[in-house]
Amino acid sequence: MSKGSQNLERIDFYPRGDIMDILIYGGYLFMNIKTIEAGLQGCTCGRAHHTNIRAVEIGSGITANTGEILTQNGFPKNILLVADKNTLLAGAGVVESLLGSGFTIKQHIYDNLRTADMEQVEVLEKLSAGTDGIFSVGSGSLNDICRLAAFRQHKAFAIYATAPSMDGFASNSAPITKNNFKYSYPAVQPSVIIADTKVLAAAPAELKSAGFGDMIGKYIGLADWRIANLITGEYYCPKIAALSEQAVEKIAALADKVTENDEESAAAIMESLVLTGLCMGFADSVRPASGAEHVLSHFWEIKKLQQGLLSDYHGKKVGVATVLVNKIYRDMAQVEDINPVYEDIDWENLKLVYGEGLVDDMIKANSPTVTQGITPEHLKACWGEIRRIVAETLPENEELLRHMNAAGTPVSAAEIDVTPALCELGIKYSAFMRYRLTLMRLMPMLNI
Repeated sequence: MSKGSQNLERIDFYPRGDIMDILIYGGYLFMNIKTIEAGLQGCTCGRAHHTNIRAVEIGSGITANTGEILTQNGFPKNILLVADKNTLLAGAGVVESLLGSGFTIKQHIYDNLRTADMEQVEVLEKLSAGTDGIFSVGSGSLNDICRLAAFRQHKAFAIYATAPSMDGFASNSAPITKNNFKYSYPAVQPSVIIADTKVLAAAPAELKSAGFGDMIGKYIGLADWRIANLITGEYYCPKIAALSEQAVEKIAALADKVTENDEESAAAIMESLVLTGLCMGFADSVRPASGAEHVLSHFWEIKKLQQGLLSDYHGKKVGVATVLVNKIYRDMAQVEDINPVYEDIDWENLKLVYGEGLVDDMIKANSPTVTQGITPEHLKACWGEIRRIVAETLPENEELLRHMNAAGTPVSAAEIDVTPALCELGIKYSAFMRYRLTLMRLMPMLNI
């Protein structure tokens, strides 16, 4: 789908050239984390890449082996299990497997968790007292509040995935809402990730489509990462970027199988989702998996929370944001010659846009601004290379839409209940909620 691989350092882990080393043992599959990690040693970026993940085990019918898998990988026996009623039902048999392997379990079960808030993290921190580990049965928000609580309380952390709905399973950061503002907090990677393909394949189609939407945004993230490296010299790793690109290419090739109740496809999708989280951990940055499309998604979320409204699933929002940002970037790259200007931000208007409860956090994210020191002359000199990065890294708009339609992923703001006014606000102002250089953040200076 993307043409960027010809300019990225490709990394293959076994002769077939697949993105991961998958071994068969005892009737199920697992990712050979050590092989992946070894493939990144001596990296040309100059940094050492490590992961705290001991095992990723994905296979058919392995729910009954959950306790055994955790035990084999040294996970503590005295745990807090966190789930909601839906995920606990999907993972039927998990508790029995844990008890059968000698685990002592304290449970905290939500009705239907849709958001990851700091208040929930703090509740889990208190509940985890007297336990040695936190075990999340679910996906998305459940995993995020658990990984941050485990990080803050120095607990072991592991995941039993119930749906391939997002890319953060292996991440070492957690997007959490505090006072309605979305932050990305440093967190702990799970030591073990377990996914039963029977469960993944049977997950609601909407959740699987959301996972696809979350993944497809990696094209934007990778373009923004390269552009930030070009403009400011921000750290960039070609090997990790290539690894992330291979993950999104793999899932894009499975677009027409995303919503099917098919275990093989579910396994491949889960592998791709896990790999992007690994990439974030290897880079110690969200850059391999997140760019302007994620920031735009978070902006829509916090503005709806400001109104007391819940927004749609994260991956669905990211997918729609990817469609919009992909078109904006490609349209911008059609302009051959530019006359950039110094940044002149109307801070009073920006404060009004963010509004009560959000403005202070926005100001913090811009003190100093991420564009400080960037001159019009430098942008003009880099413009040709920026255009090349966009052309090489991003898919054609029509091709992107075909894949998203095949995966059943929303492609318009109306489909995720984002009004035209909120959509436009996000396009203009979302980049100011993060200290992160993206092409969207450079738009006012580029003067296009």
